[in-house]
Amino acid sequence: MSVITKRAISRRMLLRGLGATVALPFLDSMVPALTAASPTVRFGAVYVPNGMVMQNWTPGTVGTGFELTPILEPLAPFQDQMLVVSGLNCTPPPGTRGGTHSRAATRFLTDVHPGAWNPEAVSMDQIAARDLGRHTPLASLELGLEGANFAGSCDSGGFSCAFSYTISWRDSSTPLPMEHNPRAVFERLFGDNDTTDPAAREARRREQRSILDSISADVARLQGALGAGDQRKLGAYLDAVRDVERRIEVAEEQGDREVPLVERPMGVPADFADHASLMYDLQVLAHQTDRTRVTTFMSGHELSGRTYPEIGVPDAHHPLSHHRGVSDALAKLTKINRYHVGLFAAFVEKLRATPDGDGSLLDHMVLMYGAGMSDSNAHSPYNLPIVLLGGGAGTLRGGRHVSFDERDRTPLANLHVTLLDKLGAPVERIGDSTGPLPTLLGGPGADRLSEI
Repeated sequence: MSVITKRAISRRMLLRGLGATVALPFLDSMVPALTAASPTVRFGAVYVPNGMVMQNWTPGTVGTGFELTPILEPLAPFQDQMLVVSGLNCTPPPGTRGGTHSRAATRFLTDVHPGAWNPEAVSMDQIAARDLGRHTPLASLELGLEGANFAGSCDSGGFSCAFSYTISWRDSSTPLPMEHNPRAVFERLFGDNDTTDPAAREARRREQRSILDSISADVARLQGALGAGDQRKLGAYLDAVRDVERRIEVAEEQGDREVPLVERPMGVPADFADHASLMYDLQVLAHQTDRTRVTTFMSGHELSGRTYPEIGVPDAHHPLSHHRGVSDALAKLTKINRYHVGLFAAFVEKLRATPDGDGSLLDHMVLMYGAGMSDSNAHSPYNLPIVLLGGGAGTLRGGRHVSFDERDRTPLANLHVTLLDKLGAPVERIGDSTGPLPTLLGGPGADRLSEI
C-alpha cells in the first residue's frame, strides 16, 4: 500500500543531467495529501499484405527437387536454403466475425485473434527478443514501408488500425509500431549522428552513459523522501534506467567491431523499390553490427491500397485482391506477389554476401516470409503461404517443400513453437499450438504430406 505524504512533488519535476531531461514516472507523492564462440542465431520476419495467389505460390510436389512457382522464382539462387511450408492454419474461434484483415496481420506471429485477450497473446519475435536481446543494444527492430495510424477503426467489426499496421505484439494490449522512416531507424541503431563514423558514435555513447549516470544519482537522492509505494515505483524506474545503461555498455564492448561507413538516410524515398531496398539494407546493417538479432518487417499494411505502376499494375492492391477469380486480376496480383518476393530476394542475397563468424549472415539466420491469409478473395486463414530461408546456425535444412495435410488443421503456432526452440528461446506453447513440428527442420519422414 502506497503512502501519500503531505509533501507534494511537482508533476513536472524532471531529472536533469548534461543538458538532457528525463521525466519522472507518476508517483503518489505528486498528489497533494488529503504509482560466444558458437554461431549467433538470428531471426527475421517479413510480412506481405492482402493474401497470395496460392496456385502461383505453392510448388506442385513435396520433398526435395520441387519446381519453383512463378511467385517464388526470384528465390531460385537460394533454393538449397529454402523451406516452403504448406498446410498450416489459423482456425478462427467460434463465432468470430469481421476484422478479416486485422486478424491476418495479428496471427502471422501470434496465432491469436484480436479480441481473444489473454496473457499469452505475445508475438513470437518478442518472445525471442527476451532471450536474444540480452546480448544486443536493441532487443528487436520493427520496420515497415507504410506509415501507421493507430487511431480509429480500419477494418470491419470496428477493429482498431493497430491490428492491421503491425505484426509485433509485446503483450496482448501492446502493439509495437513499425517504423517506416529510414532516418529514424538509422538514429535508433547508431544514435543521433550523421554517419556510422566510429569517433562520432563513440562520442554519442559517452554522452548517453554520462546522462544515465547523472539520472541514476538524482533518483537515488530522491528515494529517501518517498513513501514505500513510491519507492517501489521508483525502483522499477531505476531498473529500466539500468537496463538502458547495460545496453549502452554492450554497445561499447562492440566498439572494435568493424562497421561499414554509411551516410545517414535523409528521409523516406519516393520510389517504393528504393524505400524497400533501404529498409532491407538497414536490417542487414542491424544484424551485421549485432545491434539486434530480431527484426520484423511489413512490406505493406493490411488493406493497403498501394498501386504498382512500375510493374504495370496501376490498380490499388486491396481492391484488386478481391479478384473473384477473374484471370486478369489474378495475373496482376501475381505480379505484385512476385515483385515483393524479388525485393526480398535482393535482401537475402545481401545477407548471403555478408560474412558472419564462420559463415554468412544468411547461414545464421532464420527468415520467415509470408502472409496471414492465403486466398485473398475468401480471406482464408487456411493453408497459409509460408517460406523459411537461411541456415538457422545449422538447424534449418532447406531445399524442401514440406506440406501438412489440410484436414489436420495443423496450427501455424506449431511453427512458432518450433522456431523459438531453434532460436534458443523455447516455450511449451504459444497461441493455439498443440506441439512442435519435430520433423520440420529435418529427420526421418520430414517430407511426408502429413507430418504429425
